[in-house]
Amino acid sequence: MKDKRMLACQLLALACSLLGSALGEFRVHQHPEKRPPLVLLQQAPGVKERFLLLSLHNKLRSKVQPPAANMQRMDWSEKLAQLAQERAASCLAGAPPHPPPHAQHVGWNAQLLPAGVASFAAVVELWFSEGQSYDYHAAQCMENATCSHYTQLVWATSSRLGCGKHACIEGQERREAFVCAYSPGGNWEMNGKMIIPYKKGAWCSLCTSGCSGCFKSWDHSGGLCVKCSIQCLHGRFRAEECSCLCDIGYGGAECGTKVQFPFHTCDLRIDGDCFMISSEADTYYEAKIKCQEKGAMLAQITNQKVQDILAFYLGHLEPTNEVTEPDFETRNFWIGLTYKTSKDLFRWDTGAQCSFTSFAFGQPDSQRFGNCVELQASAAFNWNDQRCKTRNRYICQFARALSLHNFLLLSCGRSIASSPHTA
Repeated sequence: MKDKRMLACQLLALACSLLGSALGEFRVHQHPEKRPPLVLLQQAPGVKERFLLLSLHNKLRSKVQPPAANMQRMDWSEKLAQLAQERAASCLAGAPPHPPPHAQHVGWNAQLLPAGVASFAAVVELWFSEGQSYDYHAAQCMENATCSHYTQLVWATSSRLGCGKHACIEGQERREAFVCAYSPGGNWEMNGKMIIPYKKGAWCSLCTSGCSGCFKSWDHSGGLCVKCSIQCLHGRFRAEECSCLCDIGYGGAECGTKVQFPFHTCDLRIDGDCFMISSEADTYYEAKIKCQEKGAMLAQITNQKVQDILAFYLGHLEPTNEVTEPDFETRNFWIGLTYKTSKDLFRWDTGAQCSFTSFAFGQPDSQRFGNCVELQASAAFNWNDQRCKTRNRYICQFARALSLHNFLLLSCGRSIASSPHTA
């Protein structure tokens, strides 16, 4: 009797198991929309990818042949990025979204590819490669070739950019939509024929009156016209960067904010100067702006004493003091020294030539690709030339009683802590 009961229980358990499996299969087939999504990479490009896309566009625009005389530098536009993301989310079905009323014409580059075959940067490079089929002098594309992506990418007066991407799933097919929006848009036609995308000539020789500078980054082949309307209230205008170098005691984008010493809590003092170590990472030029907003400048190491003290201090920071972000991890620190290609030498941000250096063994070695200088943790915080778009921590320096005029008169090899009577 006991054996019969045990057998019945086993049969009942087996029946329940089979029934559950059948019900489970029934639910899956009846309600496929309740399955978890197969692909979760449907978000817009992240901060790092946006920066790379913008940098890549400007780099490629500086490489056109023949050289462009009126090619403008592009800046990122969140509004265009939203439009591009909206179009990417449609998987390129239907017409592009309309820009807001009274907005300038928007140009488009779009590509739909099998998922995973190419990164966004590779897609932009693919668009630029269409230029191999474009005859600039005839202002036309080779027969049976496509050049419209290339011509929009290098359209001289397109000065704003926004991009988006989206994972598109239809049945078993997975694809990715890549979209970039440009304003003002290009690819204009006259009498049924497209006009040339830019004017040839020496770089920046035909910039419009709205552009006041010629921008050339470390990885650019030529210069790009820069729109700049900044006014330096208490500082010196830097045309090549379209920025202000503020007088000591002033901060802000236009040096209009008066900042009282000591400006900020000092992490350490050396010969009366205050040094602040950032807790965040940023590109060289963004770090420079952030120091300036505090009424300071990126640190200038003008003698062995300052170098030794800073290296000792940085070497004893807690390991938890490292900056860790989703895309970056760094223990290196920017200082205010850059390589000037036009003069073939390193200069401090004040314009002073550097006579004291503490480059690590074998440095500088980037053959003009690393135009900005960092204190490198792996080399005992000696100097290394690095790409300016790298995100590092940085050191701000606040000088107590030193005007910008007197600062520029000082030799790079002399101590910043000169007496008040030093001229």
